[in-house]
Amino acid sequence: MCIIALAWQVLDDTPLCLISNRDEFYQRPSAALHCWENSPIIAGKDLQSGGTWMGITASGRWAVLTNFRDASDKTQYPTSRGHLIQAFLESDLTPIRFAQALEKRQCDYAGFNLFLGDSNQAVYMSNRGEAPQVLAQGVYVVSNGLMTEHWEKTRHLRKRFTQEFLPMLQHKDTPKTDLEFAVWDILEDERKIIPELLPQTGISLEMEELLSSTFIQSPVYGTRCSNFLRLKNDVWLWQEKSQQGETQGNIIQIDLPLSK
Repeated sequence: MCIIALAWQVLDDTPLCLISNRDEFYQRPSAALHCWENSPIIAGKDLQSGGTWMGITASGRWAVLTNFRDASDKTQYPTSRGHLIQAFLESDLTPIRFAQALEKRQCDYAGFNLFLGDSNQAVYMSNRGEAPQVLAQGVYVVSNGLMTEHWEKTRHLRKRFTQEFLPMLQHKDTPKTDLEFAVWDILEDERKIIPELLPQTGISLEMEELLSSTFIQSPVYGTRCSNFLRLKNDVWLWQEKSQQGETQGNIIQIDLPLSK
């Protein structure tokens, strides 16, 4: 997962609204959004290392992560970041308690940004410089740097998310088809950032430019799926759109009432 925009406690009947793109090598095997066997998790699945990049449960727990890009880090980590999502969703710790426990062993993982939450609390942390913090009401956007870093890529997504999409969501009479069109249009934005405004993460300028758009395409790596997730009136509404191969354009939809 390479870019996330979420609105937390901004809308009266929708405590969480989240849109995101998962970017990955095309050859890395994965399963689309589904209910996991013998687990409360609903998510896609990384079939190479296990775990996932984003998931929910019927009890109202949710989690999503991005990788932190640092080309100078050559460490071989024995643990997969995708298992962090699984561990949280299958636990009964509050988001902040889970994040605080994770902080003690965060060096076991390659760099990540992690959002954890339930219907009452949302937490952000990064093992590359951001201690666990409970999120106040607001809009949060992160890609492959720290949330506090200024990236033109995240600024661009924040602008479109807050100025184009959230106003549509606030109007209760906005047709569902219009909402979906707006989400996919934002997440499929291929606008690249000019070289002068690119971050420096240790990769070449050409690669920085390639990875600077919300939607990424290259011969071997790019946006694999796009997601539109809401918790509205105690019901999960999740659409995952495939962006690769024979299933490109297919949308999986899950509507799941919260368990009481």
